[in-house]
Amino acid sequence: MATKNSNSKRLQIDKANASMVIVTAVSSFIVVFSLVASKALLSQRSYQSRVIAKKEQARDQLKENIDNAKTLNSSYKAFVDTTQNVLGGNPAGQGDRDGNNAQIVLDALPSTYDFPAVASSLEKLLGGTGVNLQSMTGTDDEVGQQSVKASANPAPVAIPFEASISGSYGAVQGIIRIFEASIRPFTINKISFSGSDSNLTASISAETYYQPATSLDIKTEVIK
Repeated sequence: MATKNSNSKRLQIDKANASMVIVTAVSSFIVVFSLVASKALLSQRSYQSRVIAKKEQARDQLKENIDNAKTLNSSYKAFVDTTQNVLGGNPAGQGDRDGNNAQIVLDALPSTYDFPAVASSLEKLLGGTGVNLQSMTGTDDEVGQQSVKASANPAPVAIPFEASISGSYGAVQGIIRIFEASIRPFTINKISFSGSDSNLTASISAETYYQPATSLDIKTEVIK
Protein backbone atom coordinates (compact mmCIF):
# COMPACT_ATOMS: atom_id res chain seq x y z
CA MET A 1 0.00 0.00 0.00
CA ALA A 2 2.81 2.37 0.93
CA THR A 3 4.59 1.53 -2.31
CA LYS A 4 1.60 2.50 -4.44
CA ASN A 5 1.28 5.84 -2.64
CA SER A 6 4.99 6.50 -3.10
CA ASN A 7 4.80 5.78 -6.82
CA SER A 8 1.74 7.99 -7.18
CA LYS A 9 3.44 10.88 -5.38
CA ARG A 10 6.56 10.41 -7.51
CA LEU A 11 4.48 10.57 -10.70
CA GLN A 12 2.82 13.72 -9.51
CA ILE A 13 6.17 15.28 -8.69
CA ASP A 14 7.55 14.30 -12.12
CA LYS A 15 4.51 15.78 -13.82
CA ALA A 16 4.86 18.96 -11.78
CA ASN A 17 8.56 19.21 -12.66
CA ALA A 18 7.80 18.62 -16.33
CA SER A 19 5.09 21.26 -16.26
CA MET A 20 7.46 23.68 -14.52
CA VAL A 21 10.16 23.05 -17.11
CA ILE A 22 7.68 23.66 -19.93
CA VAL A 23 6.36 26.83 -18.27
CA THR A 24 9.89 28.07 -17.64
CA ALA A 25 10.92 27.32 -21.23
CA VAL A 26 7.86 29.06 -22.66
CA SER A 27 8.36 32.04 -20.34
CA SER A 28 12.03 32.29 -21.34
CA PHE A 29 11.08 32.13 -25.01
CA ILE A 30 8.47 34.85 -24.55
CA VAL A 31 10.92 37.04 -22.65
CA VAL A 32 13.69 36.57 -25.25
CA PHE A 33 11.27 37.11 -28.13
CA SER A 34 9.92 40.25 -26.47
CA LEU A 35 13.43 41.62 -25.96
CA VAL A 36 14.45 40.89 -29.56
CA ALA A 37 11.19 42.29 -30.93
CA SER A 38 11.51 45.40 -28.75
CA LYS A 39 15.07 45.97 -29.95
CA ALA A 40 13.99 45.53 -33.57
CA LEU A 41 11.08 47.94 -33.11
CA LEU A 42 13.30 50.51 -31.42
CA SER A 43 15.89 50.17 -34.19
CA GLN A 44 13.18 50.53 -36.86
CA ARG A 45 11.76 53.55 -35.04
CA SER A 46 15.18 55.16 -34.88
CA TYR A 47 15.74 54.49 -38.59
CA GLN A 48 12.36 55.91 -39.53
CA SER A 49 13.10 59.00 -37.43
CA ARG A 50 16.36 59.54 -39.30
CA VAL A 51 14.60 59.06 -42.65
CA ILE A 52 11.86 61.52 -41.71
CA ALA A 53 14.43 64.07 -40.51
CA LYS A 54 16.37 63.81 -43.78
CA LYS A 55 13.17 64.10 -45.82
CA GLU A 56 12.17 67.21 -43.92
CA GLN A 57 15.65 68.64 -44.45
CA ALA A 58 15.44 67.91 -48.20
CA ARG A 59 11.96 69.46 -48.32
CA ASP A 60 13.16 72.64 -46.61
CA GLN A 61 16.17 72.82 -48.93
CA LEU A 62 13.94 72.36 -51.98
CA LYS A 63 11.62 75.16 -50.82
CA GLU A 64 14.64 77.42 -50.30
CA ASN A 65 16.00 76.52 -53.75
CA ILE A 66 12.66 77.32 -55.38
CA ASP A 67 12.54 80.71 -53.66
CA ASN A 68 16.17 81.41 -54.63
CA ALA A 69 15.45 80.40 -58.23
CA LYS A 70 12.61 82.90 -58.43
CA THR A 71 14.84 85.63 -57.00
CA LEU A 72 17.67 84.68 -59.37
CA ASN A 73 15.31 84.76 -62.35
CA SER A 74 14.09 88.24 -61.42
CA SER A 75 17.66 89.46 -60.90
CA TYR A 76 18.78 87.99 -64.23
CA LYS A 77 15.96 89.72 -66.10
CA ALA A 78 16.79 93.02 -64.41
CA PHE A 79 20.48 92.52 -65.32
CA VAL A 80 19.77 91.70 -68.98
CA ASP A 81 16.74 93.86 -69.77
CA THR A 82 18.46 97.24 -69.56
CA THR A 83 18.37 100.12 -72.01
CA GLN A 84 22.17 100.39 -71.79
CA ASN A 85 24.70 97.68 -71.02
CA VAL A 86 27.54 97.88 -68.49
CA LEU A 87 29.86 99.21 -71.21
CA GLY A 88 27.48 101.99 -72.17
CA GLY A 89 26.50 100.26 -75.42
CA ASN A 90 23.23 99.17 -76.98
CA PRO A 91 22.05 95.74 -75.72
CA ALA A 92 20.50 95.01 -79.13
CA GLY A 93 23.37 96.44 -81.21
CA GLN A 94 26.26 94.77 -83.01
CA GLY A 95 29.10 97.19 -82.20
CA ASP A 96 32.21 96.64 -80.11
CA ARG A 97 30.48 97.79 -76.93
CA ASP A 98 27.03 96.45 -77.79
CA GLY A 99 25.28 93.31 -76.57
CA ASN A 100 23.30 92.45 -73.46
CA ASN A 101 25.04 92.19 -70.11
CA ALA A 102 24.83 88.39 -69.97
CA GLN A 103 26.68 88.05 -73.28
CA ILE A 104 29.29 90.56 -72.14
CA VAL A 105 29.95 88.49 -69.01
CA LEU A 106 30.30 85.32 -71.11
CA ASP A 107 32.72 87.10 -73.44
CA ALA A 108 34.71 88.36 -70.47
CA LEU A 109 35.14 84.93 -68.87
CA PRO A 110 34.16 82.16 -71.31
CA SER A 111 33.50 78.61 -70.13
CA THR A 112 35.86 76.88 -72.60
CA TYR A 113 39.54 77.07 -73.48
CA ASP A 114 39.56 78.85 -76.85
CA PHE A 115 42.97 80.26 -77.84
CA PRO A 116 41.89 81.50 -81.31
CA ALA A 117 39.17 83.52 -79.55
CA VAL A 118 41.85 85.08 -77.34
CA ALA A 119 43.79 86.16 -80.45
CA SER A 120 40.62 87.63 -81.97
CA SER A 121 39.86 89.47 -78.71
CA LEU A 122 43.36 90.93 -78.62
CA GLU A 123 43.16 92.09 -82.25
CA LYS A 124 39.80 93.69 -81.54
CA LEU A 125 41.11 95.26 -78.35
CA LEU A 126 44.10 96.87 -80.08
CA GLY A 127 42.18 97.91 -83.19
CA GLY A 128 42.06 101.68 -83.70
CA THR A 129 44.52 102.40 -80.89
CA GLY A 130 47.49 103.31 -83.09
CA VAL A 131 49.45 100.14 -82.39
CA ASN A 132 49.98 97.10 -84.60
CA LEU A 133 49.82 93.49 -83.40
CA GLN A 134 52.91 92.00 -85.05
CA SER A 135 52.69 88.51 -83.60
CA MET A 136 50.99 86.45 -80.96
CA THR A 137 52.00 83.01 -79.75
CA GLY A 138 50.63 80.60 -77.21
CA THR A 139 49.48 77.02 -76.70
CA ASP A 140 46.21 75.96 -78.25
CA ASP A 141 45.47 73.43 -75.51
CA GLU A 142 41.79 73.01 -76.28
CA VAL A 143 42.04 69.20 -76.47
CA GLY A 144 44.00 68.95 -73.22
CA GLN A 145 41.57 71.22 -71.41
CA GLN A 146 38.61 69.04 -72.35
CA SER A 147 39.50 66.83 -69.39
CA VAL A 148 38.60 69.71 -67.07
CA LYS A 149 35.07 68.87 -65.97
CA ALA A 150 32.32 71.13 -64.75
CA SER A 151 32.07 71.39 -60.98
CA ALA A 152 30.00 73.11 -58.33
CA ASN A 153 32.83 75.57 -57.55
CA PRO A 154 34.97 76.04 -60.68
CA ALA A 155 38.13 78.14 -60.55
CA PRO A 156 39.50 80.32 -63.38
CA VAL A 157 42.14 78.65 -65.55
CA ALA A 158 44.97 80.70 -67.08
CA ILE A 159 45.52 80.94 -70.84
CA PRO A 160 49.13 82.18 -71.24
CA PHE A 161 50.28 83.96 -74.39
CA GLU A 162 53.04 86.22 -75.71
CA ALA A 163 52.44 89.16 -78.03
CA SER A 164 54.56 91.69 -79.86
CA ILE A 165 53.08 95.08 -80.74
CA SER A 166 54.58 98.16 -82.29
CA GLY A 167 53.74 101.81 -82.71
CA SER A 168 54.78 105.26 -81.64
CA TYR A 169 55.94 105.90 -78.10
CA GLY A 170 52.65 107.61 -77.20
CA ALA A 171 50.53 104.78 -78.61
CA VAL A 172 52.56 102.01 -77.00
CA GLN A 173 52.56 103.86 -73.69
CA GLY A 174 48.81 103.37 -73.41
CA ILE A 175 48.97 99.56 -73.67
CA ILE A 176 48.36 99.02 -69.95
CA ARG A 177 45.31 101.27 -69.98
CA ILE A 178 44.01 99.39 -73.02
CA PHE A 179 44.27 96.08 -71.20
CA GLU A 180 42.70 97.58 -68.08
CA ALA A 181 39.73 98.79 -70.13
CA SER A 182 39.05 95.30 -71.49
CA ILE A 183 36.02 93.40 -70.23
CA ARG A 184 38.15 90.28 -70.39
CA PRO A 185 40.65 89.96 -67.51
CA PHE A 186 44.34 90.10 -68.42
CA THR A 187 47.42 89.72 -66.24
CA ILE A 188 50.65 91.14 -67.67
CA ASN A 189 53.59 89.21 -66.26
CA LYS A 190 56.39 90.87 -68.21
CA ILE A 191 56.78 93.65 -70.74
CA SER A 192 59.96 94.82 -72.49
CA PHE A 193 60.55 97.62 -75.02
CA SER A 194 62.90 98.05 -77.93
CA GLY A 195 63.29 100.45 -80.84
CA SER A 196 62.87 104.23 -81.07
CA ASP A 197 60.21 106.71 -80.03
CA SER A 198 58.68 106.74 -83.49
CA ASN A 199 58.77 102.95 -83.92
CA LEU A 200 58.68 101.31 -80.51
CA THR A 201 58.12 97.57 -80.06
CA ALA A 202 56.67 96.07 -76.88
CA SER A 203 57.08 92.37 -76.14
CA ILE A 204 54.42 91.24 -73.71
CA SER A 205 54.14 88.03 -71.69
CA ALA A 206 50.66 87.79 -70.26
CA GLU A 207 47.71 85.55 -69.58
CA THR A 208 43.96 85.71 -69.72
CA TYR A 209 41.48 83.25 -68.27
CA TYR A 210 38.50 81.02 -68.79
CA GLN A 211 36.31 79.45 -66.14
CA PRO A 212 34.82 75.96 -66.59
CA ALA A 213 31.07 75.68 -66.42
CA THR A 214 29.31 75.32 -63.09
CA SER A 215 27.45 72.08 -62.50
CA LEU A 216 24.57 71.34 -60.16
CA ASP A 217 25.74 69.22 -57.25
CA ILE A 218 22.82 66.77 -57.11
CA LYS A 219 23.49 63.74 -54.97
CA THR A 220 21.71 60.91 -53.20
CA GLU A 221 22.26 59.78 -49.63
CA VAL A 222 21.68 56.33 -48.15
CA ILE A 223 20.21 56.46 -44.64
CA LYS A 224 21.59 53.77 -42.37
